[in-house]
Parts: sequence; C-alpha cells; structure tokens
Amino acid sequence: MVYDAINSSPAFQRDRRLKDQCTGAAISTMGAIPEGFARRSNKEFIQFLFISLSSAAELQSHFYVALDQKYVIQDEFDRIYRQADKVGRMDSNLIIYLRESDRHYIETRKTKKTR
Repeated sequence: MVYDAINSSPAFQRDRRLKDQCTGAAISTMGAIPEGFARRSNKEFIQFLFISLSSAAELQSHFYVALDQKYVIQDEFDRIYRQADKVGRMDSNLIIYLRESDRHYIETRKTKKTR
C-alpha cells in the first residue's frame, strides 16, 4: 500500500526524505511485532508493540505531508490512514490483553502461595 502510493507518484519518489521516512515507518510498524514476540516475554513484547503503534502514527503523520504536497490523492491517503489506524488499534488491544494476562498470572501465583 505504502510502496504503491510512492511508486505511483514521481514527485513522491523524488522527495527522498519523506519517501524514506514513510517506508521506514511502514517497515517498523510491521517488523516490530515479530521482533518483540521473539523476545519471549510479555514485558518486551509490549515494548515492541508500542514501537509498532508509534510507527503507525508516524506513518499517518507523514502521509498528511504527502497529501499536502499532492503526492497522493485523498482516497489513497484515507486508505493508508485507515490501515495504519487499524494496526494501531490492534497493537493497543494486544497490549491491553498482555498486561491483563500478566496481572492475572501474578494474582494467581500470589493466591497459590498464600494457601
């Protein structure tokens, strides 16, 4: 999606700084999730999910610039913005789940120790 938007606009391709920021944010959004999962702890996984969430927000911000510069049309911007928002919400919900899971695990261990 991001690469298609960039490749469809010669002006966007020439704006190397913005192009690189957009592709970097898109890659980071996606890449942080498996990297965090591979750490094998919820604490570190959550940290990487926050990186993914932040990168999705960064991508949205950069595409506002691309829209202002007329590198992308409104429909393309909306599609990318919605997808980044969806990923951000998924990251947030997984963070909430993992935090609750950790709390439940800790409470269960405390209950077993006091018996």
